[in-house]
Amino acid sequence: MKVYTKKGDKGTTQLIGGTRVPKCSLRIEAYGTVDELNSYIGLVRDQDILPIYVEQLKLIQDRLFTLGSLLADDGNVKMKLPQLTDDDVKALENWIDEMDEALEPMRNFVLPGGHTTVSYCHVARCVCRRAERIVVDLANSENVDEIIIVYLNRLSDYLFTLCRKLSKDLNVEETPWLPNG
Repeated sequence: MKVYTKKGDKGTTQLIGGTRVPKCSLRIEAYGTVDELNSYIGLVRDQDILPIYVEQLKLIQDRLFTLGSLLADDGNVKMKLPQLTDDDVKALENWIDEMDEALEPMRNFVLPGGHTTVSYCHVARCVCRRAERIVVDLANSENVDEIIIVYLNRLSDYLFTLCRKLSKDLNVEETPWLPNG
């Protein structure tokens, strides 16, 4: 099977149900940003981190593929697509709670950085927030399952908590943001 089809040479792409849309459509922007997020999570997963986080990130990457396929659904899909569930959101919440138990309470916002691994995770968090904003915008004009927005919101919380936990695991001091004003 060839990678290139030439069908997109005029600036359109096909959704799962067969509808052709401009490559700049909000739906394409939404699942393209989820794909970018998935790639950044892969970058975090490739760092020297605890195996438990590697496994969690693999599961998250699987869920992001599911989420992307749901966003690529034009409403005419005849095949059964995988689904996100409340259990997927609950898993993120449980992982957040487990990490949070090992962390000092937050007293300030923290500046991203301190170690390359932590910085990659902060980039993933920011891309997750962007994906969430785009999906919310899409939901204002098209049908989007609410669980997609919930999952992305919780995932950004997970990634922030993971940033803090990685800082602790790597013995990196968090730099608090202390406003000048």
